[in-house]
Amino acid sequence: MREYKRLFQFIRPHLGLFVWASLFMGLSAIFDGVSIGMILPVADKVLNNKPVVLPTKMPPYVSGFIDVINSIPPMPLLRYVAVAVLILVVLKGLIGFLQSYLMDDIAQRVARDLRSKTYAKFQVLSLDFFTHRRGGELMSRITNDVNAVGNAISCGATDIIYQAFQVVVFTVFIFFVHAKLALISIILLPLISFPIIKVGKALKKIARQTQEKMADLNSILYETILGVRIVKAFNMEEAELKKFDAVNNSFYKLFMKSIKRTLLLSPVTEFIGILAGLFVLLWGFKEVTNARMSSGVLIVFLAALLSLIRPFKRLSLVNAIIQRAVAGSIRIHEIWDMHPTVKEKPDAQTLSSFREKIVFEDVRFTYGLHEVLCGINLEVKKGEVIAIVGPSGAGKTTLMDLLPRFYDPSKGRILIDGKDTKDFTLKSLRQNIGIVTQETILFNDSVSANIAFGMQNARQHDIEEAAKQAYIHEVIKRMKNGYDAFIGDRGVKLSGGERQRIAIARVLLKNAPILVLDEATSQLDTESERLIQETLNLLIKGRTVFVIAHRLSTIKNVDRIIVLESGKVVEIGSHEELLNQDGLYKKLYLNQL
Repeated sequence: MREYKRLFQFIRPHLGLFVWASLFMGLSAIFDGVSIGMILPVADKVLNNKPVVLPTKMPPYVSGFIDVINSIPPMPLLRYVAVAVLILVVLKGLIGFLQSYLMDDIAQRVARDLRSKTYAKFQVLSLDFFTHRRGGELMSRITNDVNAVGNAISCGATDIIYQAFQVVVFTVFIFFVHAKLALISIILLPLISFPIIKVGKALKKIARQTQEKMADLNSILYETILGVRIVKAFNMEEAELKKFDAVNNSFYKLFMKSIKRTLLLSPVTEFIGILAGLFVLLWGFKEVTNARMSSGVLIVFLAALLSLIRPFKRLSLVNAIIQRAVAGSIRIHEIWDMHPTVKEKPDAQTLSSFREKIVFEDVRFTYGLHEVLCGINLEVKKGEVIAIVGPSGAGKTTLMDLLPRFYDPSKGRILIDGKDTKDFTLKSLRQNIGIVTQETILFNDSVSANIAFGMQNARQHDIEEAAKQAYIHEVIKRMKNGYDAFIGDRGVKLSGGERQRIAIARVLLKNAPILVLDEATSQLDTESERLIQETLNLLIKGRTVFVIAHRLSTIKNVDRIIVLESGKVVEIGSHEELLNQDGLYKKLYLNQL
């Protein structure tokens, strides 16, 4: 029940529209009852020229209206009914349009809100959330799961409310026509709900599995598209196709299992409804034979009863839509209910400037059961250029990820000017740190937008100056549309070196006092690397720089080199000092030579 409440809470911000839509659905259901009621004068008075006889005692206004109908000759009455039907059709069409439009509008508003809120939650969650989940699965949460909820509102909620109104209208109607017969029918009809409830439980479980399989499909698509070059280079097209087909076939089987159970409900509910209808027909025929009611009343009662069965049939089909939406709602709320592991204190201060030093104080970091960093103690003064080296998996990038608080240490702390980084706002902390990652991340936007990423108010002149310093300006000018040129998804239209130089231009424009260069020249050719290295040598003056280096020839002139192995600092010194020691650094350097 909690899941259903959370599902329909999505409508709360649009309650005003929902009330209007419900009002129109109520009117539409009333018009349905009136439409069936018009059969009565046609069947008795127009076709048989007999008075309408109702077995149930009616209120004065109803019995008076029946007397008026009985007093009108057949042909004039037929004309009145024809005019009334035309008016009814126009009004019902208008009201039907309004109710459908409003419910579809609500559904799209809800889907819009869910997408925005889920995407906003993605921005708040810490980096470890994304490292534990597949990109395709997260995309599925914001597309398929949201669409399932929107579909439930546009179709499911509409049917639930509209069919509920119809149940009320036709129940009242048959009690007006024949109270005793209506009471017997109402006792029989709840039998329809038993298969609906039973199948609904199975559909809920299947719907959750179906949503998860769709997430698997999206994940395979996402990974294959991102890694298309590797797939083709290793002739893995057929293997990837088999993997996709296996998941796709599992999704198909689950979906068909859901469809089979849904479709079985319709004949079951129809069978129960027909049994009730046959019982009413036999009973009613006896009443007509004994002249206790007219044949028109029996026809109208049967029509109303069959109309009462129809909402139950429709609700059995809607149940599948609702169950898929509940499954989607649960998966959406799983995201919403998560909390970032890196949190900002309510009284966090703004880091306005960096003045003295950065201290890593007994810093430890555990990833799962594996301790990646084991008691790092390091002091870096303002203006120092520090290189961090070591074999793969030593913890170099992890150590630098702790500085801007992409993660928080499991133990220990990082101090900037004597204050814990946890005491600063995340925005101000990260504004003071410029990062160039080894894996260049660019966006499908213009060159200018990529260089000015995070600096929306940057002047074009400053953007171009940063590009010149990164030795990418001339390349940009040769592009069609220059700085307004779109570079494609992940910068696919550029070479690896060009992408990295744009990333360097981006951090140059930011002009942060602390720089983290994660192998910033790894994808450059020798000449570009030499030029960039000269620029970086100029930029690092007056700044505190952490260089994660794999190519040890690029860090000969740094102030200190920190050598990591298995998450521990094993050596500290200058290039010459470390070469004079018979340690890990010397071994790494000689291996590269």
